[in-house]
Amino acid sequence: MKEFTFQSETRVPRPRSEVFPFFAEARNLQTLTPPWLKFEVLTPAPIILRPGTLIDYRITVHGFPLHWRTEIAEWNPPHRFVDVQLSGPYTLWHHTHTFEELDGCTLCLDRVRYRPRGGALVHWLFVRRDVERIFRYRQQRLEDIFGSPANAGRKSSQPGCDSAAVA
Repeated sequence: MKEFTFQSETRVPRPRSEVFPFFAEARNLQTLTPPWLKFEVLTPAPIILRPGTLIDYRITVHGFPLHWRTEIAEWNPPHRFVDVQLSGPYTLWHHTHTFEELDGCTLCLDRVRYRPRGGALVHWLFVRRDVERIFRYRQQRLEDIFGSPANAGRKSSQPGCDSAAVA
């Protein structure tokens, strides 16, 4: 079955020391997930992230409620972590989160390798657009929470971190 890759990057005008702890709180994933997915973390708090941590979620995809379980496969604060799906809507979900400091900002990089159930046709009809919409929403929420790079210089005395900073 064909494997697909999705990549996204978001720049926020905050240092990695502020951004990474937000991601280290598993319940914040609910904040970054669009409401139309009815996403809910089921694992009781507190969730201590480290290699081997299991997290259970409930999600609704195109009207179908699903259980999703992920495992933290790598944990390297404040630089990167990886979660992989153990059960859920994909036959493969491998999500690498990377955080880089860049000119007074944090560059949040997401790289997802995935295989949807139903293969290339289901990917073309539904999944590709859904994944793109989910990560667009995530980018907007991160900018809402941490600020937009374009406005960084206007909101504080921090140096700006505009898109020209990334080559």
